Amino acid sequence: MKHALFPLLLVFCLLLTGCGGRADEKRFSDFSETLSAKETLHFTAELRAEYAERTLDFTLDYEKDAEGQTVTVRKPERIAGIRAHLSPGSETLVFEGLILDTGPLDPYGLTPMNALPKLVETLCAGQLESHWEESGAFVCHLILDDHLSASVWFEPQSMTPSYAELQSDNAVHLFCTIRDWR
Repeated sequence: MKHALFPLLLVFCLLLTGCGGRADEKRFSDFSETLSAKETLHFTAELRAEYAERTLDFTLDYEKDAEGQTVTVRKPERIAGIRAHLSPGSETLVFEGLILDTGPLDPYGLTPMNALPKLVETLCAGQLESHWEESGAFVCHLILDDHLSASVWFEPQSMTPSYAELQSDNAVHLFCTIRDWR
């Protein structure tokens, strides 16, 4: 009798796992659609950029509105205030005042200044490859294109991003703590 119930129990467990996975995929899909429809967005990010021979730390403000996307450096203080703007439909950052050239992190042009627009683009248009729970957070791994992917940690109840890692060529180049998401 025990042997006859085991296959039924296994099928039941598999069905429950599939239902939870679809619910999590729907939860991310709803977040992504809502974010894509937002006319405004603001957050602050503490960013660590890992280059081959050095590490740079930044605090950046990100803003999206009808005029496009703007990234403003807050730290390090010696370059605070440098701003880069990305107009709607454009892929080129335009700097106001000085140009901050930290060099690309990968062969595809990923830099600390374009990392936040790339992260938002990945959250809106990235393909959900996998998801899991980690230390109480809901984590999604998203693929934007052949070169860029991101793992994003969300507060599970509010689906507010709290941390992200941007990767290319299977290497994490940017570590990003997200605050004040609104």
